[in-house]
Amino acid sequence: MTDTSLHSRSLVIDALQCSDFNRDILLEAQQGGVTAISASSVLWEGFRGGMDYVIMWKAKLAENADIAMPVRSLADIERAKAEGKVGIIFGWQNTSPVEDRLDYFGIFKDLGVNIMQLTYNTQNFFGAGYLEQTDSGLTGFGREAVDAMNTAGITIDLSHVGVQTSLDTIAHSAKPVAITHCLPRALKDVPRNKPDEVFKACAEKGGVIGTSLFAPGLAAGNDARVRDVIDAMEHTLDLVGEDHVAIGTDFNHNRARPGPWLLWANRDKGTGRTLTEFGSAKISKPEGIRSNAEFPNLTAEMQARGWSEARIEKILGGNWMRLFGETWG
Repeated sequence: MTDTSLHSRSLVIDALQCSDFNRDILLEAQQGGVTAISASSVLWEGFRGGMDYVIMWKAKLAENADIAMPVRSLADIERAKAEGKVGIIFGWQNTSPVEDRLDYFGIFKDLGVNIMQLTYNTQNFFGAGYLEQTDSGLTGFGREAVDAMNTAGITIDLSHVGVQTSLDTIAHSAKPVAITHCLPRALKDVPRNKPDEVFKACAEKGGVIGTSLFAPGLAAGNDARVRDVIDAMEHTLDLVGEDHVAIGTDFNHNRARPGPWLLWANRDKGTGRTLTEFGSAKISKPEGIRSNAEFPNLTAEMQARGWSEARIEKILGGNWMRLFGETWG
């Protein structure tokens, strides 16, 4: 029988969920021993949409203050663990709310936004997403944006960013970066997964890669189970080492598929060409980790493989804590 005490005493951090959060989802996370979640739903919105995200989360956290709390610092994550609450990290999957104003990075940081993906799927002012027809790399304005994010104390995420723009950003950034939710292309050759060279470059600068549960990127697809997720994680571990691997589930609970939000998410800028079939295709989370309540199953599979407690604690949350400590200050 698996010893569950390791999971229950560890800091458990999920670096990306784009769910439409409600109390039931938060209760499931509490049940699954999840300490903190980056709640990242901003995709194509402009400045007002970014403000609306902050306002929405302030209201949700006030309504659920008995089980959830905002995270602005490492101390808040520790406090969430101590109080048995779910810490919510404000995160975005695009920098689009900043528009063309670099000073807005500091404004949104002051409002609690701690993680921003440089670009979502396609081109913006700063660089190219992985679905852009030509990835010309980090733009000149993008270099200034990276500098501004470093200065403000915002973790840079490269999960949906193109290969060249990712490599340019890693090279330019004065601080390590995150790939919060991604899988290795070496195990399944699809555009959404990243090649080993990007994972290696990220780790060499001190960054962290969050293993995702996204079925189209897993070798077993919709037939995947917990072991398939840990297989993907193991590939990344062998490639970059245990100090640079973590978890980013990419859960999208309470989002109908097909449904208006996911269809909007999979169109360029929300209104243009359809980028992928992901908004309407059947996509299943791996058996055994289909909700936050099942998080302990990930830990149990790591233990079953004989991984040390120290390695598991790093993957569950320790590596995110280290990266956030280096990028939020």
